[in-house]
Amino acid sequence: MNSIIEEIKQKKRAYGYTYEELAKRAGLPLSTVQKVLGGITKSPGVKTVEALKGAFPEKKTVEYSLGGNTSPVRETPAYAVNTAKYPFTNAPVGKYPRQGSYTLQDYYALPDEQRVELIDGVFYDMAAPGSPHQLVGGEIHRQISNFLREKKGTCVPFVAPVDVQLDRDEKTMLQPDVLVVCDRYKITPRCVVGAPDFVMEVLSPSTMKKDILIKMMKYRNAGVREYWMVDIEDETVTKMMFTPNGEDGPGGEIIDKIYGFDEPVPVGIFQAQLIINFREIQEEYQFIFENAQG
Repeated sequence: MNSIIEEIKQKKRAYGYTYEELAKRAGLPLSTVQKVLGGITKSPGVKTVEALKGAFPEKKTVEYSLGGNTSPVRETPAYAVNTAKYPFTNAPVGKYPRQGSYTLQDYYALPDEQRVELIDGVFYDMAAPGSPHQLVGGEIHRQISNFLREKKGTCVPFVAPVDVQLDRDEKTMLQPDVLVVCDRYKITPRCVVGAPDFVMEVLSPSTMKKDILIKMMKYRNAGVREYWMVDIEDETVTKMMFTPNGEDGPGGEIIDKIYGFDEPVPVGIFQAQLIINFREIQEEYQFIFENAQG
């Protein structure tokens, strides 16, 4: 049953459904959906599970195979490189690299004002985040920074934009919203080289599917210990703890829990000594969140 619930949760993220939309599509009370997917209801009824499974369209757009699971998702629009204006030095005369074959040399050749992420040789455009997105990322970074300063910790927090050469190769460079690096040898003047210990992404419509599927698996396989996905519209925080490599695959087991904004969210890599209250953040900047939702 747990595997079925996990599949439903993955589909919910892939389709970008809110709890309200999923409940409406499944014909179930909102509270029932929240309790089942949040792990509060340990043994949901067969009819409830079948209703949730039937809430998703049968037709799939594009399928990515992730850890043996397939999820319907449209690839985030990749950056269309203006080869006439920004030719690449490593390209043959008259030809330019195609998506899937770009490298860090190409990444550093892009104009400074163009924000992209490079994932397995593919460029993904990064639109400027909205005000709520920036406020949440900045506030989480501030709270982590204050905690580490108070505890005299050696971990180093960063807030976007900062480059992360996740796989230590020439094909991937990411820019997480918030990250924490505890191995200072990974921090270079140009970028972070290797997997951070903690990563948080604030979901937005243009990057949601990339963050939920593609980047989540990249972080897991690279050795990130903890990954948060904050959905401001849905008012949820999906927290994932990745165990060390083991029988469950390259990235080990995924321990997944969904929190509502009304619930305190403990930071796992700090043994839950730091608790984040997202409702307090939302209430402090209520005028921004109200305008965004209106």
